[in-house]
Amino acid sequence: HSGSPPFKGDFLAPDAGQRPAGPTPSQSRFQVDLVAEAAGATEDKSPNSDASSTVPSSDKATPATPQDADPGTGGEEAKGRFRVVNFADPSGSGSAASPEAAPAEGLQNGDTVMSETSLHSSTGGQHHYHYDTHTNTYYLRTFGHNTIDAVPNIDFYRQTAAPLGEKLIRPTLSELHDELDKEPFEDGFANGDELTPAEEAAAKEAAESKGVVKFGWIKGVLVRCMLNIWGVMLFIRMSWIVGQAGIVLSCVIVAMATVVTTITGLSTSAIATNGFVRGGGAYYLISRSLGPEFGGSIGLIFAFANAVAVAMYVVGFAETVVELLGVDAIMTDQINDIRIVGTITVIVLLGISVAGMEWEAKAQIFLLVVLITAIVNFFIGTFIPSKSKESVGFFGYDGAIMWENMGPDFRGESFFSVFAIFFPAATGILAGANISGDLADPQLAIPRGTLLAILITGIVYLGVAISTGSCIVRDATGNVNDTLSAQFMNCTDAACKFGYDFSACKSEKGSCKYGLHNDFQVMSLVSGFGPIISAGIFSATLSSALASLVSAPKVFQALCKDNIYPGLGMFAKGYGKNNEPLRGYILTFGIALAFILIAELNTIAPIISNFFLASYALINFSVFHASLANSPGWRPSFIYYNMWVSLAGAILCCVVMFVINWWAALLTNVIVLGLYIYVSYKKPDVNWGSSTQALTYHQALTHTLHLSGVEDHIKNFRPQCLVMTGYPNSRPALLDLVHSFTKNVGLMICGHVRAGYRRPNFKDLATDQSRYQRWLLKNETKAFYTPVFSEDMRQGTQYLLQAAGLGRLKPNTLVLGFKNDWRDGDMMNVETYISMIHDAFDFQFGAVILRLKEGLDVSHIQGQEKSSGMKDVIVSIDTSKDSDADSSKPSSKATSLQNSPAIQKDDDDDGKATTQPLLKKDKRSPTVPLNVSDQRLLEASQQFQRKQGKGTVDVWWLFDDGGLTLLIPYLLTNKKRWKDCKIRVFIGGKINRIDHDRRAMATLLSKFRIDFSDITVLGDINTKPKKEHMVAFEEMIEPYRLKEDDMEQEAAERLKNSEPWRITDNELELYRAKTNRQIRLNELLKEHSSTANLIVMSLPLARKGAVSSALYMAWLEALSKDLPPILLVRGNHQSVLTFYS
Repeated sequence: HSGSPPFKGDFLAPDAGQRPAGPTPSQSRFQVDLVAEAAGATEDKSPNSDASSTVPSSDKATPATPQDADPGTGGEEAKGRFRVVNFADPSGSGSAASPEAAPAEGLQNGDTVMSETSLHSSTGGQHHYHYDTHTNTYYLRTFGHNTIDAVPNIDFYRQTAAPLGEKLIRPTLSELHDELDKEPFEDGFANGDELTPAEEAAAKEAAESKGVVKFGWIKGVLVRCMLNIWGVMLFIRMSWIVGQAGIVLSCVIVAMATVVTTITGLSTSAIATNGFVRGGGAYYLISRSLGPEFGGSIGLIFAFANAVAVAMYVVGFAETVVELLGVDAIMTDQINDIRIVGTITVIVLLGISVAGMEWEAKAQIFLLVVLITAIVNFFIGTFIPSKSKESVGFFGYDGAIMWENMGPDFRGESFFSVFAIFFPAATGILAGANISGDLADPQLAIPRGTLLAILITGIVYLGVAISTGSCIVRDATGNVNDTLSAQFMNCTDAACKFGYDFSACKSEKGSCKYGLHNDFQVMSLVSGFGPIISAGIFSATLSSALASLVSAPKVFQALCKDNIYPGLGMFAKGYGKNNEPLRGYILTFGIALAFILIAELNTIAPIISNFFLASYALINFSVFHASLANSPGWRPSFIYYNMWVSLAGAILCCVVMFVINWWAALLTNVIVLGLYIYVSYKKPDVNWGSSTQALTYHQALTHTLHLSGVEDHIKNFRPQCLVMTGYPNSRPALLDLVHSFTKNVGLMICGHVRAGYRRPNFKDLATDQSRYQRWLLKNETKAFYTPVFSEDMRQGTQYLLQAAGLGRLKPNTLVLGFKNDWRDGDMMNVETYISMIHDAFDFQFGAVILRLKEGLDVSHIQGQEKSSGMKDVIVSIDTSKDSDADSSKPSSKATSLQNSPAIQKDDDDDGKATTQPLLKKDKRSPTVPLNVSDQRLLEASQQFQRKQGKGTVDVWWLFDDGGLTLLIPYLLTNKKRWKDCKIRVFIGGKINRIDHDRRAMATLLSKFRIDFSDITVLGDINTKPKKEHMVAFEEMIEPYRLKEDDMEQEAAERLKNSEPWRITDNELELYRAKTNRQIRLNELLKEHSSTANLIVMSLPLARKGAVSSALYMAWLEALSKDLPPILLVRGNHQSVLTFYS
């Protein structure tokens, strides 16, 4: 977003009243929309495109243009930025085309758009007011000196105006550094951290709404976590676990569960304190640190698990209620009663949560009080043994009982199955983090509340385990008369000491109803006042249900806001001042209800535990990952975490998943993987600076360095091409063909020399760089785009040949398009072109030239963006045909109007005026009739995009250049599009040894393991070409000859110096044979290869300085004219093929 505080306009715009309330597009996203509508461009989403999307406005310079005067279109225009790239203004008002509107504003940094105020004001007259306030609040006179350099200030770093305060914009580098020819106070809107439209709207609402309820760490996190962790288990299952596992192993079980949750708690704290946390809890934490793929899959699962957890807790509650009511009060039968009670309960809970967070928090506090009372009540009860309770196995604290209950006594269970039953009681530690959006200070609250809750609950669990184990025997009959008779003194049980004989339980299985093993309600028996325990059970279940019922919609809302899964957007809408996700509540309610109606918990519980564990594992893993990636942005203020401990925690979570229930764990993993693959396939348009990016960078850097440490081996040679494409979309055929043989094989760099004699505008260059790189990725072209500024084409190419690439990822082959129009323009362009080829050989590069008889450059064709799928790049149309003349792009923005109004204005405005209507017309009617040659050119330019049928690739390997001429066709026919094409090899030879030469070549090719369909040996290369072809060649070079024999020597030398490309009679004689060979080869090519899909041929070499550029160009022309697509290839004469393994 432009970062302008959305409410700034409200103070300043005098007509604020006329504006529709609420975040209309014109206020909240007033930049990106137009580009998005016009072209689907996503350019402003990424932070690196600052340059393109800052929107300053030199207020004083802004005249009251028609734009301001028409309040009707104001909203539309506000969304657009007229970047000075020529694209149409789809709002239809045509204001961009009015010559004085956009450019007159001063093409200051190419960021021309009115500021907010001027956009919304109907008169366009109140700019100064805005401008002054701005300077005063902003450029505080630093240290009392009159400088506009700003001192560090938190407001420069804000993402939006929203929850914290106003966003300010620090002066840009160009404001401080550029020449002083513009207004120094230019009102830039920085675009550092981009927000999605949804976040933006949320931020806006947050800013407008006063009286938002925010919780502190006790109410928000501690209470919630404790309630969620203490579930039904505490009262109903803890005693049974002690009976099965014994005191020692029970403590081990509790400790293991606590270790897993503690590690996760530490990791959560680390992530939560690494920057500002918004709503969405676990999902927000994971997605912002591991990226949208993991975040999206876990967010969905976590929200679902929470919704199902509501059902689990409610059914637990309903079961207790139904048990308490006993047989008399049953309405229908047991299972239906549970359904009825559950449904009523969940409706009440929904009512409480929809009433708002404040009510829900009040209910939580009340439930916590009940719960704590129940726990205290139990501990008090253990100290008051009574005669009546002895027969059911409760004797008060006693060493003998404790000793007897120390070891395990598993009956039909194992250590792990008991652990699996206990573990869900330890989950729930994220209850506080899940409502991170409703916390006053999440960074302080989440660590403090979560860790304290884990500690307290862990201690209570241990206390309950030890105390039940120390005062209750495992089996009791409940019959007061089972006392010890005098004759049997061989009694060994602890109960004997108290005069009871429960040995009957051992002999008759299942006869006893009491004791740790048999009575789930033993805790309410022990406690001081039984009913309080029941109240505790209610409170524990309802509070957990309530917490989950609140967590699920909040997480789901955050997930939908980020728009990762299309179609879920409707759930993102929040209502009321607290932005409550009502739709999410309804959805959660629906899911919970569905599972309540199943009323069978033993099937659901393991899946939930697994879903929770999956998210714990990922939280731990994301801490490990972030530390591993070593990104400078990872600096949590909570320092008690360790990457290896977190990794161990992640592994532990996975192990526990499989221990609890292996099939549910597999199911969970499959679901997470499926969602992960889906999200990574959809590639949502978000950039959260995740640690995945950081690690990718880290690995790329390490590997690149490793790579540079070893010398290249011939076996590993890869063609790494520097392709001179200009704008990547202007020569599709060149791009596609080179991409087909470099894709996944070698490096491909699209070089673009922007030559021109004006002041280079580097800001533009950066914008284009990111824009076209994105275009390449979008077209699934694995290549890099590297533009350079230089005086002329040759110098720029030299820059690229020397500096492009990094370490061993450096290009080794220069690929050019053939200069089809070499005879039309200035011959100096030919000189430049040919010297580029010479430079390539000087730098030990191979050279490849592609020629299509129709031509390569399609950038002049109207409607071209439709054809090449260029939705998101808006390119100026009149880039002239030749790539060195980049200076004809209008709007060199650096040359601001104030510099040279006279000269510049003409140029720019004409440029704009001519291209604007073209593009306009094109937008409305894409069917502009093209002339025939353009039609052919377009068809030709796309021929390498489709599958090549059963054709041939003809390789004319006349001279040995190290094998590049052979390697390229081989790589090409390996690709899917070309795999039906056969390679035919043509070589030169002597007429009397044709068979021998063919056999020798066949041996060589089979040694190289390269498939070919046949080999043709041409014995007649050196015969004289046809007379008419020689005459045609003579006519072609006629205008470029020096004819030094017909003039004075001095005049001849002078002419040669001023026009170095001229062909001297001397060299023409000297190279007569070579000239004839090129003409003859063209005849042979037409004879043998006129139907080939592609011809790959050795490029003739010309000695530097000896052969003039016009002659060399004429050779290439004569050799390759009127043929199917032809690649002239010349390696750098070092072997690129080997037959040794």
